[in-house]
Amino acid sequence: MSVTERLGRVFREERGQVLATLIRVTGDWDVAEECVQEAFAAALRRWPEDGVPDKPGAWLTTTARRRAIDWMRREAVGAAKLREVAVMSDVERAEEPASVVQDDQLRLMFTCCHPALAMETRVALTLRTLAGLSTAEIARAFLVGEEAMSKRLTRAKQKIKHAGIPYRVPPDHLLPERTPAVLAVLYLLFNEGYAATAGAELVRRGLAAEAIRLARLLVRLMPDEPEAAGLLALMLLHNARRDTRSAGGVLVTLEDQDRSRWHLDEITEGTDLLDAALARRQPGPYQVQAAIAACHATAPTAADTDWPQIAALYAQLKQTPIVRLNRIVAIGMADGPAVGLKLLDSLEGLDGYYLLPATRADFLRRLSRRAEAADAYQAAVALAKTDAERTYLQRRLEQMSG
Repeated sequence: MSVTERLGRVFREERGQVLATLIRVTGDWDVAEECVQEAFAAALRRWPEDGVPDKPGAWLTTTARRRAIDWMRREAVGAAKLREVAVMSDVERAEEPASVVQDDQLRLMFTCCHPALAMETRVALTLRTLAGLSTAEIARAFLVGEEAMSKRLTRAKQKIKHAGIPYRVPPDHLLPERTPAVLAVLYLLFNEGYAATAGAELVRRGLAAEAIRLARLLVRLMPDEPEAAGLLALMLLHNARRDTRSAGGVLVTLEDQDRSRWHLDEITEGTDLLDAALARRQPGPYQVQAAIAACHATAPTAADTDWPQIAALYAQLKQTPIVRLNRIVAIGMADGPAVGLKLLDSLEGLDGYYLLPATRADFLRRLSRRAEAADAYQAAVALAKTDAERTYLQRRLEQMSG
């Protein structure tokens, strides 16, 4: 591995830790980011000649802190604060207690995902600070201009500063109301990347892996939070099927996926995490969704899927229209398409959602009511949002019409 490649790996693995520490000691988000950027630039200049340090993260932290001291001197920051950072700059990060580094990262995660910020802003800020994506990459992921995204990130940092949003892990009595915001952001990141097809931009497809990395971090930092483990399990169980979800740009349904290509290591890790979380007897929505994903992931064939169990699990979730639709699918697979079709007639709140006519079409197809199925597929094609979805539905439509 070349020095440049090694530096790129260090950037991905260490940037969040270094930045979290610099934000804590400087109290200024933008200055911290600039100091960390300068530290990586210094590494790019020096490491090819001097070699990669044994503890690259500690080297970067020390270098960034020294840049912070220079800034504080220029800005005439209070002497007490300057002395504090100067002393810290002489301590190798690797020699600090592990909990200090972990707490810094956890503080940063909770700050990025504070409920006072809009959800889209939380996601963007998490991508920028913890994932290290550039503003241009985040803008592409959100399908907005780079300038607009830059302004959004700037406003978020200003709000954190001026509204007095604390850079800390909330006290225990506030964790129940704050942790869901963190988990929701991570799951949103995952879905943003997981939904991307093979032809999507690399930055979007990389979001799923980044969300899993951040979820692993959260589980390590909050080992007693079962919903964090449940979310990581859910991500892993879905991600295990990533190579089989499309073929030639066309959606492949779970029923038709090649299960021999599913990633068994992720399935095993996901089910182990889920079992440990459920053993705490504090069930939450991510654990329930992970249990549903496990029913699919551990079934040897589609015919072996435990649909009654899946329907029972969906009944434990908040009954939003989409959850009700998924439960109807499970009931229809367990008790027959005629039962599912009847239940669909009573479902409300999904006007304009392509999966409603698509589900109806599938039930009708299974009942061999081809003309009615073709009409429903036609309606689903008109509502589908992606080319992969439209192509799949169009093929089904052609089968029913033919």
